[in-house]
Amino acid sequence: MSTTPHPDQESQLIDLYEHPGHLLRRAQQISVSIFHDEIGGVVTPVQYAILRMLSNHPGIDQVTLSGLVAIDTSTGATVCARLEEKGLLVREVIPHNRRQRALRITPAGEALLQELIPGLQRLRKRILAPLDDAEKAQFMLLLDKLVHENNPHSRAPLARLRNESCDED
Repeated sequence: MSTTPHPDQESQLIDLYEHPGHLLRRAQQISVSIFHDEIGGVVTPVQYAILRMLSNHPGIDQVTLSGLVAIDTSTGATVCARLEEKGLLVREVIPHNRRQRALRITPAGEALLQELIPGLQRLRKRILAPLDDAEKAQFMLLLDKLVHENNPHSRAPLARLRNESCDED
């Protein structure tokens, strides 16, 4: 692990672990690994996000759902098709716009979300385990700020529903 340069010194960024992007990528790798340890192969993190958001917003279309999960629409369509194959959601043609699909989570999808809660709680605890309580709160606050303030720079920015904040799971 590197030492952080003094605040008035500009880093030369010769140590890979001074790059925030690299550390974020590593954190994502670790998070996904722990997700699979705790959840198994039932769903992927993106599939979970789709199901969780759909449970909170039944009947929304695939494009809106993709925006709420912050994934591109083609990935969203592929993930929804896989979840439909698993019997976890249904896609229905919207009568007034036949190119879009309204999505609904199935009872099996809702049951799965309930079954995953203990594993998700363990996941959160394991990821945050190296931090004390104050650090956990600060980390989550700063991570939320980092993600939301940089949202416009994403290739798949987080979208918001009209008249609603994005304070989702």
